[in-house]
Amino acid sequence: MKQTVTDISKAISSLAKQIESMQKTIDSQHATICQINRTSQGQLKEIRDLKMMLKKERKEKEELRKRLAKYEEPPKNSGNSSTPPSKEKLKDEIIRRTKSLRKPTGKKPGGQPGHEGSTLGVNDNPDVVVDNTPETCDKCGDSLEDCDTILDYVTQIISLPALKPLITQVNHYVKVCRTCGSRVKANSERRRSNAVVYDASVKGLVIYLSVVQFLPFNRIGLFFKEVFGLEISQGSMVNWLNEARKAAEPAIEKIKEYIMKSAVVGFDESGCYCKKRLDWAWIAQTVCFTLLFHGKSRKGQELEDRFGDSLERMTAVTDRHSAYFALHFLNHQVCLAHLLRECQYLNELDKDQEWSKSVESLLQEAIHERNQRPTESLETKPWLARLDKLIDENLSKLSEKFTTFKNGLLKCRDYIFNFLKDPAIPPDNNASERGIRKLKIKLKNSGCFRSDLGADAFMDLHSIVETTKKHGNSPFNAILALF
Repeated sequence: MKQTVTDISKAISSLAKQIESMQKTIDSQHATICQINRTSQGQLKEIRDLKMMLKKERKEKEELRKRLAKYEEPPKNSGNSSTPPSKEKLKDEIIRRTKSLRKPTGKKPGGQPGHEGSTLGVNDNPDVVVDNTPETCDKCGDSLEDCDTILDYVTQIISLPALKPLITQVNHYVKVCRTCGSRVKANSERRRSNAVVYDASVKGLVIYLSVVQFLPFNRIGLFFKEVFGLEISQGSMVNWLNEARKAAEPAIEKIKEYIMKSAVVGFDESGCYCKKRLDWAWIAQTVCFTLLFHGKSRKGQELEDRFGDSLERMTAVTDRHSAYFALHFLNHQVCLAHLLRECQYLNELDKDQEWSKSVESLLQEAIHERNQRPTESLETKPWLARLDKLIDENLSKLSEKFTTFKNGLLKCRDYIFNFLKDPAIPPDNNASERGIRKLKIKLKNSGCFRSDLGADAFMDLHSIVETTKKHGNSPFNAILALF
C-alpha cells in the first residue's frame, strides 16, 4: 500500500512538472502568436497605408495627366465647343475674330462682279437750300453779279439740329359756368402736385438705351446730362422701366399665346445673375415672336410651368441639354451648329483621323441639301443610314472623346435630320442663341440685376423689342407706344 501511494505521488509530481512545462510552452507559444499577430497587424497596416499611398499617387497622376492634357489637346473655345465667347481666353478670342469656320470659295473679298452697289439717295425735299455761286471771275477779276447762272451739281449735307430739351409750359385754367356757377377744369391727366414732368419722348429714349442699347442707368444719366443738360435720377428711370413693363403686359400675354400655338419653337437658356445669386434666363422664340423670361433653375420644369400641355404640340429646336429631353415634345430637332463645333474640336484633337471629318461632312451636306431645296419635304432614311454607318465604326484606337461624341450622336440620332422632313424646322438653334445673347451683353455692362422686378422688366421689354424687329418695325417706336 505504502509503495503504491508513493508511486502515485511521484506520478502526480511528474504530471505537475509536465503540466508546468506544457504551460510554459503554451505561454511561450502564446507570446509568439501575439508577437506574430502584432507583426501581422503592423504589416496589414503598412499594406493599407501602401494602398492609400498608391491610390493617392494614382489620383495625383490623373490630375497631372489632365493638367498636361490642356497643353497637348486643342483648347476649347466658342468655335469648336459650346464655350461662350465671354469665357474665352484672349488668344482664342483673337483667333475666333480673325478666323472663320466657313470654307474658302476662292473668290476675292468684297463685292462680286454683277453686284449692284448702293449709295445715299438724294432727298427731294431738303429742309434748307443754300446757293453756292461765284462772285468774281478767277481769270480777269470782273464781277459775275449779272451773269447767267447754270446749275453744275448738287451736294446734300446731313447734320443734326442742336440737341436741347424743348420745355413746354401748360397753364391750367378753371372757368365758372354762367348758368349753374360750377367751376369747370380743363381735361388733363397731370397731377396737380407735379410742377415739372417728362413726356414719352424722354421716357422712351431712357428705356431704349437701357433695353436695346444695354446701357446701365448711370451711363444713361451721364448721356442725358452731357448731351441734353438734363439730370435724371436713377429712381425715375426705374419707375419708367416698371411703367413700360406694366403697359407691355397685354402684349407679353399675346406673345406667349402665339408661341403656345406655334408648331416649331426654339428654346435656349443662360445664366442670369440677380440679387447676388445665379438664376436662369429662358427664351422661347419662333419666326415671328420672341419671349424671354426669368427662372430660378435650369430644369425643364420651368418650361412646363410656363407652357403646360402646349409643349406636347410643339417641335422643339434645342441644344443637347438634358432638361429638354425630359419633356414631352411632339418632336425634336437638335442644333447641328453645336455638333459641327464639336466635330471641329475633334478635327483639331487628332488631325490624322477621318471619322469626325466624315461626320462633319455629312451634316454640312444635309444643311446644303435643305438650302438648295428649301420648300420640299426630303427623305431622311439615306442620311440616317450614312450616320448609322459612322456610328458603327470602331473608335477604340482614338481618344475617349471620340467615343463620347459617338455615344452622344447615338442618343440623339432620331432628332438630327428632322429638319429635312419639315421645311419649317431650322437645322440649328442659332436664332435662340442670338436672342438670349443680348442678355449677356446687358449683364456684362451692368454686372447683374439688383432685383427680380428689374430682371423681369428687362426680359419683358426685350421680348417686345425682339418681336418688333421680327415684324420689321422700329423698336424705338414700339417703346414710345408703351407710354
